[in-house]
Amino acid sequence: MSANILVLPGSIRAGSHNRRLAAEAMRMLSLTDAVVTRLDLSDYPLPIYDGDLETDGGVPQNAVLLAQRIASQDGLLIVSPEYNNSIPPLLKNAIDWTSRVRKVQGRPIQPFKGLVVGLASASPGRFGGMRALETVRIVMRSLGADVITQQCSVPNAASGFDEQGHLTDDIARTNLEAVVDKLLDTTRSLSRHA
Repeated sequence: MSANILVLPGSIRAGSHNRRLAAEAMRMLSLTDAVVTRLDLSDYPLPIYDGDLETDGGVPQNAVLLAQRIASQDGLLIVSPEYNNSIPPLLKNAIDWTSRVRKVQGRPIQPFKGLVVGLASASPGRFGGMRALETVRIVMRSLGADVITQQCSVPNAASGFDEQGHLTDDIARTNLEAVVDKLLDTTRSLSRHA
């Protein structure tokens, strides 16, 4: 059974190390039988979450579209930058709005509940974004996601990729392969759409 996997870079910056890491993860996933899709948050602009905005106008349509995309997947790989030792605002805002979607076309929805989630990060620093991944893990678990234990952190990311976009560090490459393998294995065993 092939799994539907969504890869979500938590950055929209053109030169983002995390977009490069997401592309490398997609390359690895494409070598499997998984159906892989990349989600670009620039395609879903959202205002900063504000309860008054939600009360006055409801959940923005782009949040509803994000919720539909995520809910239709078996697995999600979040590739998150680290801002001030935490989750970047773009990613957090998208998660916050998406988590507010309760119904789509009259049907109840919890986009993250039961979703298998893998985590990866790249950073120019020596910790490779590990501290941001701790925060992302907490947030995703609080929303009912099944976050796998394996994760990939790529330190010194400015020199972490070759000209083809492949990881140059053996440990980082092995860790990303382990995340991809575990994400697929867990997704297949816990598929929400079987």
